[in-house]
Amino acid sequence: MQFSLSIRSKLFLSILLILVVSYTTLLFTTVEGLESHIEQDIGKGLEAHLNYARSQFYARAEQIKYSLMQPIMAPPVQQHLIRRDSVWLKDAMRRWKKVLPFVDMLTIIDPQNRVIARYNNQQSGDLFGIPDIVRQMYRDKKAVISIELVDKEFLQQEEDPAGADTEAMVVLVAIPVFNADGTLLGGVVAGDKINNDPYLPFQIQEIFGEEAEVAVSQRGMRIASNRAEDNIQTATVESHVIERLQKGYSYRGQAEIGNNAYETVFEPLTNSRGEFVGSLSVALSRKNMQKIRVDSLKNILMSAIVGILLSFVIAFIAARKFAGPILELANGARRIELGDLSQRVMVRNNDEIGDLAGSFNRMVNALAERDSIISRKNKDLQELNELLEKKVSLRTAELSMEMGRLETILTSMVEGVLVTDSDSRVILFNPAAQAILGIVPYKVIGQSIEQLGNSGEFSNLVRCIREIKETWGPVASRQEDLTLKGKKLKVNLAPMAREGNEFAGIVMSLRDITAEEEIDRMKTEFISTVSHELKTPLTSMKGSLQLLLNRGKWLTETERQLLSVCLRNTQRLIRMISEILDISRMESGGMDFTFKPLSMGELVVYAIEEIKTFAHNRSISIVNSLGDHLPLVYGDHDRLIQVLTNLLSNAVKFSPEGKIVMVLAEREGNYLVVSVADRARAIQWSDREKLFKKFQQLESDQPMQGGTGLGLAICKEIIEKHHGKIYYNAGKEGGNVFSFTVPIYEENHGK
Repeated sequence: MQFSLSIRSKLFLSILLILVVSYTTLLFTTVEGLESHIEQDIGKGLEAHLNYARSQFYARAEQIKYSLMQPIMAPPVQQHLIRRDSVWLKDAMRRWKKVLPFVDMLTIIDPQNRVIARYNNQQSGDLFGIPDIVRQMYRDKKAVISIELVDKEFLQQEEDPAGADTEAMVVLVAIPVFNADGTLLGGVVAGDKINNDPYLPFQIQEIFGEEAEVAVSQRGMRIASNRAEDNIQTATVESHVIERLQKGYSYRGQAEIGNNAYETVFEPLTNSRGEFVGSLSVALSRKNMQKIRVDSLKNILMSAIVGILLSFVIAFIAARKFAGPILELANGARRIELGDLSQRVMVRNNDEIGDLAGSFNRMVNALAERDSIISRKNKDLQELNELLEKKVSLRTAELSMEMGRLETILTSMVEGVLVTDSDSRVILFNPAAQAILGIVPYKVIGQSIEQLGNSGEFSNLVRCIREIKETWGPVASRQEDLTLKGKKLKVNLAPMAREGNEFAGIVMSLRDITAEEEIDRMKTEFISTVSHELKTPLTSMKGSLQLLLNRGKWLTETERQLLSVCLRNTQRLIRMISEILDISRMESGGMDFTFKPLSMGELVVYAIEEIKTFAHNRSISIVNSLGDHLPLVYGDHDRLIQVLTNLLSNAVKFSPEGKIVMVLAEREGNYLVVSVADRARAIQWSDREKLFKKFQQLESDQPMQGGTGLGLAICKEIIEKHHGKIYYNAGKEGGNVFSFTVPIYEENHGK
């Protein structure tokens, strides 16, 4: 009894000690890991938000640059700039202002930095107020983007004199103007004032939400933020942060914003002279992090307390469970030692103690049971042999039946089937193959496929069979086209394997597709012919309807509305027929492509210009995020614009009103990847396989007009002609992303 209690005590204390040490170690490592994880999450979150905030801060400046570079290079603008025609230039600035409504100032200057025309007032002839950015623009001979802190006098010159009452932060975009021989004619300076911008806080709120506090500061005063209480210009940046930013260093650490503590990162903003003018900051609330930390620690401590209590219970139960069988085995051994050979030890466990008890019992009755076991095994073996013989007979009959079924199936198949062994000898040749190849079976069975296919018509097929045999292992099924005796055949080749994954032969299926290709050709010719015949009268109808609408002053309002409906539907039919003709020309190889070096940024600007009216009517903003650092691509100007316009039109069409459509691009190897992202409902998995297929349209909640379902199919054909690819991905934060690749221009393209 003392021995059993001692074992139980030892087991109890050992198990309890192990569990307590394990829970203690787990508690400390969990707390340390939690602190480290929270700090890492804060750092990564701040860095990611700052990078994105930086790109969004300069996005409108990039949009100004790309939107103005094309019109200011036009010959009429250059001619009037040479003549200093301020009236005409000011009228041109009004047109530019309609394209860029958020621009607060537009000024045209000459090479001596004198103002020729201003958009906001009639004053001219004086020097432009910020000469440094002008000198930098003329020196670098390219567009310059700078953040400037301008005084009241400058604002009164460039804006409404009655509206400027204090200094402000302005993002200036200066673009030089050169004529064809490279002579400097002057420049255009556009400004976007950050102060009191009603759209900027909304844009920050739309992009970042409430997860982070993103703010723009003018020196030490916040002028834009996604926090409502910071939109009033009373929140200031702490002095020690300002001191570090003025030295040109970023700041990372804690800061007070309102009455709360935040983990912040500040990045200085400098003007064209390198002087500190403000900062861009991102802040994450430490209050939320502290709450997470406290809740996590509470849960950990409660789990530790419950775990320790359970440890006592588990240790007590385990000690009783492990010590009980040992005591029972010892008592049984003593009774057998006294001569009780009928004694058996009860086996309750399947562990080592159970194995010991079982061995003990088997040792007692081993001799008595040996003969009975041998006789029983012999009887079982005889019954097993009889059962195996019955199964072999039954399986043989089933195999014979299966062979008959297989022979019937192969005989009745429309497709030809030809099977070879590992030495490429033909072992199966069905009647359909005989009819397709025009060879009788007795001349094929047992012959080598190489001997059968030495003729030129079989050369490609023999080569594929040899490649599959030589590279056995990673090679999958292959498909080849074969022309034999005027027939076009589709041949599928699949390798067979025997036990041990060794090559056993090849199964070939042959299908005559001559009639299918002829039907497809006739269908294509019919569609092309009908489309051409329909386009001519529709074009005439369109011209007639336009003439009636333009000159029909006698029309009533109802008649004019009906004619407008007819004109819109006629234009839609013409577009649908044009798409059908485009896909028909592409399939027949009749569409010409003119490849040359192109700027993707200019192509995107043209595409956005075509779609902007449609987007404006649906209150959708198109954001062009392409930078000027992207290399030139090698492609067809009109076709790439057609692809961009189609993708942008789909994004605007299916996006809810008031959302944003973004155009992005990045380099991947020798290709430029261009993406169009929207915030529409993600395309269902069941519908994604329909994308880029002809005459396929997806269901949508938007009440838009239908089309031919050829838009994405045409885009796919155009991109493949550029040796690129087009594909779809679901957006990480919702919406859809359509991307395509275009090769980057290299010197050998020109050769």
